[in-house]
Amino acid sequence: MTKTARPKTDEKAADEGGRTNVTFMPGANPPARRKRRSRAWVWLPVVAILAGAGYYGWRAYAPAETTTAIITQSVTRGDIENAVTAVGTLEALNSVDAGAQVSGQLKALHVAIGDTVTKGQLLAEIDPATIENRMEINRAELANLQAQLVSKKAQLDFKQANITRQRNLVAGNAAARQALDQAVADLAAAEADVNATEAQIRKQQATLAGDEVDLGYTKIYAPMAGTVTANPVKEGQTLNAVQSAPTIVTIADLSTMTVRAEVSEADVGRLKVGMEAYFTLLGQPGKRFAGTLRQIEPSPTVENNVVLYNALFDVPNPEGELMMSMSAQVFFVQAAARDVLVVPAGAVSAKRGEGGKVEVTVVTASGAQEVRQVETGIRNRVSVEVKSGLAEGDKVVVSAGDGKASGSGGRNSGRGMRMPPMF
Repeated sequence: MTKTARPKTDEKAADEGGRTNVTFMPGANPPARRKRRSRAWVWLPVVAILAGAGYYGWRAYAPAETTTAIITQSVTRGDIENAVTAVGTLEALNSVDAGAQVSGQLKALHVAIGDTVTKGQLLAEIDPATIENRMEINRAELANLQAQLVSKKAQLDFKQANITRQRNLVAGNAAARQALDQAVADLAAAEADVNATEAQIRKQQATLAGDEVDLGYTKIYAPMAGTVTANPVKEGQTLNAVQSAPTIVTIADLSTMTVRAEVSEADVGRLKVGMEAYFTLLGQPGKRFAGTLRQIEPSPTVENNVVLYNALFDVPNPEGELMMSMSAQVFFVQAAARDVLVVPAGAVSAKRGEGGKVEVTVVTASGAQEVRQVETGIRNRVSVEVKSGLAEGDKVVVSAGDGKASGSGGRNSGRGMRMPPMF
């Protein structure tokens, strides 16, 4: 009789957690569903990592959406000029150094820096004692020579009388011819002595006259009216005028100032004598001091291999606000216009059409853009004069560039960067 095998029940499995009991048939293998389900959970972290890496790569390397940013500016009315700029210094139009022509100790100085002096005013005195002593010696020498001249002339008169006597004796055969010849020679020597003494007297008189001139040089007078701008020596200082005349004071006429501007060799060709020029000061940037270009010096100065030419123009200084050696920002005006329409230089196209007109992009009231042909005038690095084609208040496009859409900054910032390893 065949016996039927009963399935065995896993009672332990039924008791834990109230789960359904599993019945195993004899000779059958356990089910594989549980093992496959457990392997699927192992791959879930890997899938998540790959998904995160893909999203990061998309954020970092996806093409960014772009928009166009437009910068506009209104057409305004104002002044415009095209000028050559340079840096200059102020100096007096007329100045002179009052110096010492004789050596000696500076006995007195009657002026100070900043004093206003008139022509012929006494400025300083040098001790005259040395010159006065020399003059006394020369006077005595002159008196000695004059006394010698009297003696020499007396000898000359005697020699002349002697020759007359010798001639009479020779004529009466009372004396030898030799005596007459000696008398003639003595007369010639006496005349030479008189002439030599007279020459020495003239020389001594000239020396004495020179001493008197030097004595006058011990007092220094102002050669012109003006203001004392420099005083390099002091009272009591010994002056040596043998090699060169030492300067005691410098006098300058500050009523008219000269601007000495240094212009580069690239710009000096744009300058013309007679053109309008003006400058501003560091302390008064809003005030202009105007003049006319007077001279361009032909000889340049070279500083650090840079060739600079001096351009000079004069400006009045009635109030005395301009001083020596002030720094000036100089402008030489080539062309200028007042109360005209002006647009930024960046709004004007470099292309020129018919009649020399250029293109300007205008934004209309509706927001649309249109290109207009514009006639221009004076142009500099900042602005351009508009003669026709635009009206005051029109908005012109100054520049247009690519901008990034909102939220794309993170994408753009990731370009060019290496993505770090995810696992």
